[in-house]
Formats: sequence, structure tokens, C-alpha cells
Amino acid sequence: MEPLASKIRPKNLKEFKGQEHLAGQGKPLNVAIKQKHLFSFVLWGPPGSGKTTLAKIYAKSLDAKLYELSAVSAGKADIKRIIEEDTKNHPKVLFLDEIHRFNKSQQDYLLPFVERGDITLVGATTENPSFEIIPPLLSRCRVFVLNELAEKDMKAIINRTGFKMDKKAKDWLIAMANGDARQAITMLENTSRLYGKITIESLKSTLQSKFLRYDKKGEEHYNTISAFIKSMRASQPDAAMYYLARMIDAGEDPKFIARRMVIFASEDIGLAQPTALVVANSVFRAVENIGLPECGINLAHGVAYLCQCKKSRNSYNAYMAALKDVKRHGNLAIPLILRNPETKFMENLGYGKGYENYSKEDYLPEKLKGKKYLK
Repeated sequence: MEPLASKIRPKNLKEFKGQEHLAGQGKPLNVAIKQKHLFSFVLWGPPGSGKTTLAKIYAKSLDAKLYELSAVSAGKADIKRIIEEDTKNHPKVLFLDEIHRFNKSQQDYLLPFVERGDITLVGATTENPSFEIIPPLLSRCRVFVLNELAEKDMKAIINRTGFKMDKKAKDWLIAMANGDARQAITMLENTSRLYGKITIESLKSTLQSKFLRYDKKGEEHYNTISAFIKSMRASQPDAAMYYLARMIDAGEDPKFIARRMVIFASEDIGLAQPTALVVANSVFRAVENIGLPECGINLAHGVAYLCQCKKSRNSYNAYMAALKDVKRHGNLAIPLILRNPETKFMENLGYGKGYENYSKEDYLPEKLKGKKYLK
């Protein structure tokens, strides 16, 4: 049976809700679709924000043959089959979902076909493309960033399902879905099948039901990684180990977990135990080299270590405070003493004058003199 989210999927930009900065009048994707502009791009954004829908609308506007693959299960043979297929002069658009799951070898194989225009690539990812896509391939694609859907867009999408519910149930569903349209539609569909009537109570019962399994793109994904990080932050290795095992058992990408551990090592441990970053980075490299299932042991080793480290957010807080001042004050003038006198003219202006190694003079811009970020 076709899922409801697929049945009610918008067929054109007029029906599409959200992402006004990309799909609105005069915006990049809107213009590209209307002008039938053929180019490769990557859609980077949270689950349920419209990546698949925009890819389908784009392909339809080109009168192209659309091929849909998931990088989780697809390989070089699938790409070869698409390249060899005769589409009678219709352009070929490859929608590659979870493109970050394509390894370097697979991306290298795809590159020349994108480069020559044999395939127009539309990638979709929830992960930062600059970390996951090889530079040569990324340089041949534009990257469009999608946002979580706004409340007004979520209301319009929920109304499109045709399910009847009161305002309280709708507001609860919107808050629960957190900008994820697919999550909201799936919740409604499952609640209707299980309980018939849509109420806050029946929605909550569905949410707690095993009928909704772990979805690597959905809310449970984010809930579990949140529980994992917070357990490590609280120095609770038993809880952290449980959530680690739960994610691995559900098929979570081990690199996703390891990457969060590297971030955690600097954000939450930092100066309290600097070797934490060394260990976390080593775990990440081990995960890359070993792969599942054995790399689960490497992750467990890292989790046990990070949980038992002392915690300090001083360096993280210092950076955030400095960043806040950068955004508030802009590019303040750098003191002359810190500037390199690369020419005689610069030297005459006082560039670098009075500079000494290990000076105790305050090197902050004039407006920020005396400011303390690292406490």
C-alpha cells in the first residue's frame, strides 16, 4: 500500500509548502524549475523538509527520466545501469537520497558521469555535504540549504491529509513533529489505522506504540542521539552504552555517532581532559577503517572513556561569547601592533611597532579591551 505521504506529495511549486528562500517567486530553485535549467545540486536539510518533493518537481519540469536511488543500498552497478539505459533524448536525473552514505569509491565512480552531463545529480542529505561529499563532486554541484518547516506550512500540510481533528490535537502534532512533514503525516496515518479518531490521546498512544519503529530520518533518530549525548554529559556510562547499542542495532550510521563523539570531546570535556579529543578522533578513524559490526566495539571503548572524563565547557563558552561579539560588532580594527609590516609604507604607518613575543599587552580590538572570554 502506498504511504499517505507519497499519495499527497505536491506535484508542482504551487502545491509545495515551505522553503520560500529557495522555492518562492524569483528564488533559485523556482527560477531553475521555470526556466528548465539543467544542473546538478545537493539539497541539505532536516528530515521531512521537502527534499524528495523538490527533486521530483525539478525532474518533471525538465521532462526528464527520474531515477531514484538510496545510497544505503545502491552501488556502482545501479549507476552503470542508468548510464546505459536509452531514454530517447530525455535528460537523466538521478535523485540520490542519503548521498552521504555513498563511500569515496562510489562517489569517484559517479563523478565523470556528472562532469560530462551524462547524469544530472540531485543529492539529498541531512549531513553537512562538505564533510561527506568528495570535493571534486561537490564542486560540480550547487548546495541548497533547507530549513525546518514553519508552523503555517505544517498546518497547510496537515490540512492536505484530510484528517479531521480539533485545534488542540493539531497544535500538539505540529509541536511533536518539529518541522518534519513526513513525521506528522505518518503519525496521522498510523493513528487513524490504530484508533480511528484523531485526538491528543490517540496521537500520544501511537507515538508510544511499537508500530512506529526507529527511523534514521525521523524524530526517534534525534531523540536517541540526544539521550546518548546527555548521558555522556552526565557521566552515566550505563545509559550512554544503552543508547549506543540501541542506535547500532537500529542500523544507525556509525560515522554519525563517532562524529558526535568528536564534537562532544571538545564541547563538553575540552580543557578538563584534552586527551579526550585525541581518543574521540581515534575512535572516528577506527570506525572509518573497521566498519560494522566490529567498529561497535571501538565506539563502546570511546563512550566508556568520554563518560568518565571530567567535564568543562569553558573553551566552548569562550568561543560562543567571542562569536557573539563578532556578530554584534563586525570586523573591528585589528591593533596596529599585531599587523604585519609587509612593506616599508606599512612599517611607517606603525604596523607591528612595539610587538614583543609573549607580551602581556591586551591584543583585543580597542572596543573590546579587557573582555574575558575564557574563564
